[in-house]
Amino acid sequence: MKVRYDCSKCPGYCCSYDRISVTERDIARLARHFELPVDVARERFTYRYVADGVDERILRHHKDQVFKSVCRFFDRDERRCTVYEARPTVCRQYPYLPKCGYYDFLKFEREQQGDDEFIPSA
Repeated sequence: MKVRYDCSKCPGYCCSYDRISVTERDIARLARHFELPVDVARERFTYRYVADGVDERILRHHKDQVFKSVCRFFDRDERRCTVYEARPTVCRQYPYLPKCGYYDFLKFEREQQGDDEFIPSA
């Protein structure tokens, strides 16, 4: 399948998802990347989310000027992932199809606004 989107032109929409779930394997990958023990990486980079029958480990966030918050590994100035090589599996698989709906929407809005840097607000 040919990919029909360009993440480098996106402000990081998928990185703003409230719950970016990680596995123990993902945590181990991040630990290796930062040369940390797995238990330290788990504590520093993730937290346990328990609500509505869901019990999962998710990445921590930090405040953002475009979205309410983004993944703690997202560079808010460059709008890029700082751990791309070590990113979690869910990030590696996103958007699961050759198209990204947000990228299509963003591209349309930028064409309509005549502004290649336009970011729609909520």
